[in-house]
Amino acid sequence: MTRSWLVALLSGSLFGAGLALGGMVDPARVRGFLDIFGDWDPTLAFVMGGAVIVMAIAWRIQARMAQPLIGTTFALPDRTDLTPRLIGGAALFGTGWGIAGLCPGPGFAALVIEPAKAAVFVMAMLAGMLIFRLMDPSHKALQE
Repeated sequence: MTRSWLVALLSGSLFGAGLALGGMVDPARVRGFLDIFGDWDPTLAFVMGGAVIVMAIAWRIQARMAQPLIGTTFALPDRTDLTPRLIGGAALFGTGWGIAGLCPGPGFAALVIEPAKAAVFVMAMLAGMLIFRLMDPSHKALQE
């Protein structure tokens, strides 16, 4: 196992554990956060706040690094990455997240906690990804 695979495995495990600990694998908790005029649940705000703090520290550390610990160059977003396609995809993602109460990370983490319920979401998500790959004319696999 190479070093990058180990880092990916550890990072994914830490992310999944954080989602489970924060209660983000419970769709009712996520929908409770989105219900600002009803029985509002602020848990997701604290999870997001914690993520923002960690990311702010990571940006400060990255700015002082000449190169990444794993890889040859940093792949950082810039303003040219903000396209109508990205905004549309984010809106579609947010709509699905609000309806299902899950997004990909918590969906996979929920497979461990509530496999039957999460499996429906994960299968639908994977089907959507496959349909997109088949229909997207700019997808690299279709150009070969």
